[in-house]
Amino acid sequence: MARSCHVCGKGPQVGNSVTLRGKAKYLGGVGTKVTGITKRQFRPNLQRIKVSEKGTNKTVLVCTQCIRSGRITKAVRQAPFKLPTTSK
Repeated sequence: MARSCHVCGKGPQVGNSVTLRGKAKYLGGVGTKVTGITKRQFRPNLQRIKVSEKGTNKTVLVCTQCIRSGRITKAVRQAPFKLPTTSK
């Protein structure tokens, strides 16, 4: 499924975009009025991440909540080259 989290399956959700006009009463206005309601999509924050699965590295789309909660294990990058040290 495109544009969904590989781990938890979180995908886009549908909602309304409400357009308001006027000034709120607590700010000294006469109140706000709804002038339009249109459909919109709430998209999850997906990141492309290299994940190690079953001994292989794979690039998958994962939501940020899965990354922060530790539900995935990132692929280990190769350590930078180091010169051998000689003891004297």
